[in-house]
Amino acid sequence: MSKYRSRLPQVDGEQLFMTDGGLETTLIFHEGVSLPYFAAFDLLKDADGTQLLEQYYRRYIGIALQHGVGLVLEAPTWRANRDWASLLGYGTEELADANRKAISMLLRMRAENESPTSPMVISGNLGPRGDGFRADAKMNAADAQRYHAEQIETFARTDADMVAAFTMNYAEEAIGIVHAAKACAMPVAISFTVETDGKLPSGESLRSAIERTDDDTGGYAAYHMINCAHPLHFQNTLHDEGAWLRRIRGIRANASQLSHAELDEASELDDGNPEELGKLYGKIRTALPAMNVVGGCCGTDHRHVDAICRNLAPG
Repeated sequence: MSKYRSRLPQVDGEQLFMTDGGLETTLIFHEGVSLPYFAAFDLLKDADGTQLLEQYYRRYIGIALQHGVGLVLEAPTWRANRDWASLLGYGTEELADANRKAISMLLRMRAENESPTSPMVISGNLGPRGDGFRADAKMNAADAQRYHAEQIETFARTDADMVAAFTMNYAEEAIGIVHAAKACAMPVAISFTVETDGKLPSGESLRSAIERTDDDTGGYAAYHMINCAHPLHFQNTLHDEGAWLRRIRGIRANASQLSHAELDEASELDDGNPEELGKLYGKIRTALPAMNVVGGCCGTDHRHVDAICRNLAPG
């Protein structure tokens, strides 16, 4: 039985929760792992790959325990949907098994490490059907619901506490995911990505995407997030007013100030400056009164998340 599905602790109070950093970029650039299609879930197919993932998560568990903050453990399943998995030769049952293995791994790690001051939430991680950086193969909301229901239903049959969709670049896919999560009675968080101008790759404003997603789903999402963009790319969009700002609880920013197109072409990792990134999170928090879920995305690692926690955690 899920421990927190009926009451997510990161929504229930004001305690700071952290997540991990850029899983895929860490594995590729720091660990030297070949990761076709950024599909980290493929490592779960053998013991060596599973051990590598566990080592990665243990770094973040240690940071959470050190700072006495909560931790949202996101499964390594951002690419574990039908279209991307088929490129790696996964069939329907093999893919479902990989998603289940990811949750089982995190459940085991939580059982070994959770403490009263560091509650740990298990999240089934979803990614876009297409390219996270380009909104060039859009679905309508109904098609998105049907497509993502497969992975969400798999997570719902595990003891995962929630699902979270990252790098959403147009509202209709996010809306479909929320409907699919609601049909499974799964709490869901939606994280949009933006370009250097603060707008989604689709051209829609962040405010519009959040408001449309909430309007079309009855506000079912537990909260919204922003990921895969540097704080300097979206900080000006947060000067607006309105209730939509209180719906943003989480930030998982990139280390680099490069655009998505530039990151796509980069052959070397741009890991930015961990201390500067941590300070930028502190500034962003003043614009987002509900922000209490923080971590990193492309180019970030445990150093960045530690710096973020040091700037935000009390004491």
